[in-house]
Amino acid sequence: MWTGLLDRMLSGLVRKGSLVLHMPDGKTLRHGDGGLPSVTVKVTDPDMARKMVMNPDMALGEGYTDGTIQIENDDLYGLLTLALQNIQDAPKNWRNWTMRLQSMKRMLDQFNPTGRSKRNVAHHYDLSGKLYDLFLDSDRQYSCAYFREPTYSLEEAQEAKKHHIAKKLLIEPGMTVLDIGCGWGGLGLTLARDYGAKVLGVTLSEEQHKIAVQRAKEAGLEDRLEFRLCDYRNVQGKFDRIVSVGMFEHVGVPQYRTYFRTIYDRLAPDGVALVHTIGRPSPPGTTSPWILKYIFPGGYCPALSETMATVEKEQLYTTDVEVWRLHYAETLRHWHDRFMARVDEAKELYDERFCRMWRFYLVACELTFRYNDQCVFQIQLAHKQEAVPLTRDYLYKDDGPANDMVEVPQRAEAAE
Repeated sequence: MWTGLLDRMLSGLVRKGSLVLHMPDGKTLRHGDGGLPSVTVKVTDPDMARKMVMNPDMALGEGYTDGTIQIENDDLYGLLTLALQNIQDAPKNWRNWTMRLQSMKRMLDQFNPTGRSKRNVAHHYDLSGKLYDLFLDSDRQYSCAYFREPTYSLEEAQEAKKHHIAKKLLIEPGMTVLDIGCGWGGLGLTLARDYGAKVLGVTLSEEQHKIAVQRAKEAGLEDRLEFRLCDYRNVQGKFDRIVSVGMFEHVGVPQYRTYFRTIYDRLAPDGVALVHTIGRPSPPGTTSPWILKYIFPGGYCPALSETMATVEKEQLYTTDVEVWRLHYAETLRHWHDRFMARVDEAKELYDERFCRMWRFYLVACELTFRYNDQCVFQIQLAHKQEAVPLTRDYLYKDDGPANDMVEVPQRAEAAE
């Protein structure tokens, strides 16, 4: 019965490309127009047809991770490209009932009080630091890079991202900066070292906090750079600038008012804030159940509409919104290639199953940015309209990372 239902479901979904499924009961399912991508899959789990019908996202991710979905030549890119391209063009009702079920539990999934937020952060960011060394750039930037030139290396694109953010913040020497969700401290180090700012970075990850504190000490910046292991909601005081990169995705819709109210309360009257977040250019949706279970518990990438509906209520001026479309797809491709080049080291840290899970995560996310309505938003906020220049010209002066890297440290040194 379940194989028949899966066959019917796929016949309505797979219109482009070619998919061949060899099922455990000996049946072979063929779908598509015979074009590319062409993917052949062997299924060894006798219950997989039921799982695919009931929850295709979870079934596909778990099946690949466990090895019960075996792709010819391990062509994960081919299978997920075929799936996502067809989902993008599929009739809206093909899996409406599963989407409705996910939507009903969305608010529960995203309920992130302080204790739960810390557990969610630990699930992902307190993995071995050696794992992240395998695929991130040397500064450990675990967010979307900025490819101002298509030929940029990952290192160059991450440097460009940090300096683009610094320009949007209009940092001047001596300004105080709150970095909400500071990661391993790379952005804070850049703002303190190259721009002469006084930075407070906060994180809930014990592993990230430990490394960030160590980096500040090694850089001799402890007088200008502090990292705290605390929830952003517990920070007090006023700051000239507030920045939050790759953290808003973990806030959860029920806490959006609290998040933007905190920015309103902590931002100085003439201050500027920048929120850099993954989002969707489509209406509000749901997070893949596989991603929620295995990668980012409590995570959600918001639609711009639901984000701005909250900003409007907090009396903050939206002074700029920039949309980065394929930058994260390129970032994730770099991460995947670097991870796979050192996958044997990852297996020594964890095991084969973990590496398959991590590869599925990186490839699925990259292709979601390429084919399935996901992007990055940079939202600039202020109390006053005149807090930033009238045009965007100030962002593109001294064009090029090389100029930034030469001129910015000179400004910081002059301030000292």
